[in-house]
Amino acid sequence: MMTDELAENLSKELRHLVLLLRRAAAGQPITSQQYAVLGSLQDGPRRMTELAEEHGVQLPTMTVQINRLEEPGLVARGADPADARVRTVELTDEGRARLVAVRRARIAYLSDRLGALTQAEREAVAAALPALAKLGRP
Repeated sequence: MMTDELAENLSKELRHLVLLLRRAAAGQPITSQQYAVLGSLQDGPRRMTELAEEHGVQLPTMTVQINRLEEPGLVARGADPADARVRTVELTDEGRARLVAVRRARIAYLSDRLGALTQAEREAVAAALPALAKLGRP
């Protein structure tokens, strides 16, 4: 299969998976975009500019997202210890709990779907994971 054709097919299948995962967590009180931002904060505080760059949005757009997450107490703003002018954002305990809830819903959905595959299909998915991880890392 040609690289362009493989890329097109992979893009199509990833889109379907992303949409299914969004639906799997649809009962959660946060949007998929908010979930993505919370996920970016799981390892500790981040600068607003870093978050905007990671999510491919302008700083004002990220500021709106953070405001929406701050209102219900899912994130808290802080200052960078190295530079007090720099604003950071971190998960609150409630934000971490919501992140875990969405993640559990998605994993349960995927586990159910993987259970419907044959053993050979599950092995093929497992074998593809290292290559997919490599594609997803800069």
